[in-house]
Amino acid sequence: MKYNKLMVFLLLAGSVIVNAQNSEPGVPAPTNITNARYPRILPDNRVAFQVSAPQAKSVQIDLGKLYDLQKDEKGIWKGTSDPQVPGFHYYSLVIDGVKVSDPASETFYGTGRMSSAIDIPEPGADFYVIKDVPHGDIRHKVYYSKTTGTWRSINIYTPPGYDNSQKESYPVLYIQHGGGEDERGWAVQGKTDIILDNLIAEGKAKPMLVVIPNGNVSKPGTQAGGYNNAAMDVFKEELVGSVIPFIEKNYRVKADAANRAISGLSMGGGQAFYTGLRNTDIFGSVGVFSTGLFGGIQQAAAEFDPESVIPGILTNSDSFNKKLKVFYISVGEQDPRIEPTKKIVQKFRSKGLKVEFSSFPGGHEWQVWRKSLNDFAQKLFK
Repeated sequence: MKYNKLMVFLLLAGSVIVNAQNSEPGVPAPTNITNARYPRILPDNRVAFQVSAPQAKSVQIDLGKLYDLQKDEKGIWKGTSDPQVPGFHYYSLVIDGVKVSDPASETFYGTGRMSSAIDIPEPGADFYVIKDVPHGDIRHKVYYSKTTGTWRSINIYTPPGYDNSQKESYPVLYIQHGGGEDERGWAVQGKTDIILDNLIAEGKAKPMLVVIPNGNVSKPGTQAGGYNNAAMDVFKEELVGSVIPFIEKNYRVKADAANRAISGLSMGGGQAFYTGLRNTDIFGSVGVFSTGLFGGIQQAAAEFDPESVIPGILTNSDSFNKKLKVFYISVGEQDPRIEPTKKIVQKFRSKGLKVEFSSFPGGHEWQVWRKSLNDFAQKLFK
């Protein structure tokens, strides 16, 4: 049976009504819309789902793994996932083979589209939890891109007290999202403002701006994508030619390499690696989180040769050590990228390059990247 958009909406809207029940075990996911009772996180981190879809022939949950839900006599589909690791998990409802967002969940731009998500809290981890401390702002702006010839969105974190300190200038971290995400990633899923607010309040990080651009850049007349020179040249042109000038014109920032850092996750980690290390006159610190550049995402991929990408990084490591205040690499301990990442770190160190390495429990997901930002930010601008 096929559904038009209106029928799918009516079919799914019942999930909110089901959520009015309050006698079920567990707690509503913090990513649910207001008053939605499902999905529910159970004590062992399994997730319980209920969806009202009486006309559907099948309902599944796609949570990185497909789970079949079972329909009761009232047309309510129920099911429970396997235990989930703490962190942020995109998911979709699959109604008779049609993948849609769950109206009981907030939606987030990830996986190349708007998706529902479940954020499983991590016991004892409060670095990304709102606290009673001074708060900065996430400011959504638009700027004109000379590279694309279009107006583009950008998010900018300004630290607590920015508007009151009219004479003070700040260092800047430029941070990139991963593939299938955009400038909303670090501002929403990454909880950048909360992490920086807490670090600054505790005296663990310097007050700084964090600039969150859209790293998906294509130049008219060119086809660029992946980890290649064409893609990286277009990204660098956008960042250096449009983003940085916009920030330095409109915000009180310190405009020198020692006070500029660049980092990113996954695809954005590759962008940070290429752009930061090829332009140490512009960026004095580089952070690379969970990139597939070093391997781990294609079994038959050739071994990564850093010297061919960044000339001198192995043969003249002293020059990089002198120019870089921080060179940082991180990865999740359950991420298939971890062994190639450890191998490249070992190679860098064997050639005398100073690199700081951290790994965190988790796979290729936001909890690892939140921890990476929390760790990296504490090392900057000291």
